[in-house]
Amino acid sequence: MVLEIGPGLGSLTLGLLDVARHVVAVEIDALLADELPTTVAARMPDRADHLSVLTADALRVTVLPYPPTVVVANLPYNVSVPVLLHLLASFPSWSRGLVMVQSEVADRLVAEPGSKIYGVPSVKMAWYAHSSRVGTVPPTVFWPVPNVESGLVAIRRRAIPVTTASRSQVFAVVDAAFGQRRKMLRSALAGLAGSSAAASAAVEAAGLNPQSRGEVLTVTDFARIAEQLAPPRPS
Repeated sequence: MVLEIGPGLGSLTLGLLDVARHVVAVEIDALLADELPTTVAARMPDRADHLSVLTADALRVTVLPYPPTVVVANLPYNVSVPVLLHLLASFPSWSRGLVMVQSEVADRLVAEPGSKIYGVPSVKMAWYAHSSRVGTVPPTVFWPVPNVESGLVAIRRRAIPVTTASRSQVFAVVDAAFGQRRKMLRSALAGLAGSSAAASAAVEAAGLNPQSRGEVLTVTDFARIAEQLAPPRPS
């Protein structure tokens, strides 16, 4: 089953219905959502029963009529990363995806450690999946024409890092490390750890250098730090 986010007028929906067993389209605009079944019924009447439309904010959807296996999305620029992370966290059944986002966001999602644009989106995406940039979409193909280019990002889910820390604990370390990007880990994580000394001890216990910065760490490195900062679990 294909989960499509932001079908709009349904041009891509028609193409998806031609190859997918079922398409669930999530559209926040009620007018567009109401019109989509009519469009499909007029152009592909034999496939109309294979479409489900949800009028909803993708950030708030937690239940779908079918478990998705593939995600295709045209994501609004201002909420693209939160929506994508929500879909990855909420619907573990999907293993592949292709999303269109603002070009700069696409670059951040696929950035590797050590890159100047590597940051919170890069690490949190890496927690769930491998991502790669597979294309650029010029603004001239849209109406109205935006002022930015869009990028296509291919997503292939993989197993999350093996760690005793929870996702929320790891993401808290990621947020703290990049919240003060120019600071060394011992300073950036001081608030989370309770002090600079405690942060240094946790980073060292994770086998890392407290003087390094978040942009050089992998998602696995962040998980190791989170393990050291996490309170011990009851035996």
